[in-house]
Amino acid sequence: MAQMMRAAIFIEPGRIELADKPIPDVGPNEALVRITTTTICGTDIHILKGEYPVAKGLTVGHEPVGVIEKLGSAVQGYREGQRVIAGAICPNFNSYAAQDGLASQDGSYLTAEGKCGCHGYKATAGWRFGNMIDGTQAEYVLVPDAQANLAPIPDGLTDEQVLMCPDIMSTGFKGAENANIRIGDTVVIFAQGPIGLCATAGARLLGATTIIAVDGNEHRLGIARQLGADVTLDYRHCDVVDEVMKLTGGRGADASIEALGTQQTFAQSLQVLKPGGTLSSLGVYSEDLVIPLGAFAAGLGDHKIATALCPGGKERMRRLMNVLESSRLDLAPLVTHEYQLDRIVEAYDVFGHQRDGVLKVAIKP
Repeated sequence: MAQMMRAAIFIEPGRIELADKPIPDVGPNEALVRITTTTICGTDIHILKGEYPVAKGLTVGHEPVGVIEKLGSAVQGYREGQRVIAGAICPNFNSYAAQDGLASQDGSYLTAEGKCGCHGYKATAGWRFGNMIDGTQAEYVLVPDAQANLAPIPDGLTDEQVLMCPDIMSTGFKGAENANIRIGDTVVIFAQGPIGLCATAGARLLGATTIIAVDGNEHRLGIARQLGADVTLDYRHCDVVDEVMKLTGGRGADASIEALGTQQTFAQSLQVLKPGGTLSSLGVYSEDLVIPLGAFAAGLGDHKIATALCPGGKERMRRLMNVLESSRLDLAPLVTHEYQLDRIVEAYDVFGHQRDGVLKVAIKP
């Protein structure tokens, strides 16, 4: 009889519950990781609400920190008992998409099932955990293409410090990277949830010298200032677009980063830009977007709009952990709550309704 584990599974819109599932068998290129810490993401809330469809019975979650329990026979350079993370995005780096520089959009593993074109490109398919395969809100997770996706945790870094690397930090930094930030730039970041806060930190590391953080929560704006924001704007008390134009002398920002996923923040992210500016979009949108005509300059303003799914793979994770190990950034304070796995339904309620000053929750099996 197969050994069993506890896992949070999607039942139907509005219901994620804890259930017993078999501990997965390990294939040659895979690794079984015993989860020591994971978390809940805003995307998981979209899944819970039915705004992003996944299969019934799927284990949710995509941010693993743990210990290698068992290695596949073909996986080299790792050892059982080693502390590791894996990116939320777990591509097969042998794929066409990965070799084309689009590893996050790699659906090559779906080709044989007829779910993907012959060259393996499929939007968002690099996101496997809690989307295409069982995820990380469980006692164990099976990591595919483990040699490419497992990243050893440096000695001295805690679970809480590296918990942001698989998704939140990688996504936020990708938002800053996609914004084409140069030294001396003015950048506006809309929404200071965990991803927006990481985008704020990333903008500072890339050399922006006027970083404007926008939110309606004073606590989050305070953290944004700690992470590098030079100016904070509470949208409840000002017209954000007008304020940005005043701050830039009417020029507009060099770049904006949209980290919420609403029509209003998307439109404002375009409205604050200078001609030739870049809008870096990180939000997960649940309905069609409308581009404001004036801000878009009828399509003649040399604006750039960049979308992203965060990069994965061990090299991306290594670089992010380098930032943390160098003490240039500490994201452990973003972990505001801790729950045992058997209380994960309660954790979803607190996180989903943004109660008690929650930013990120640590889930401990």
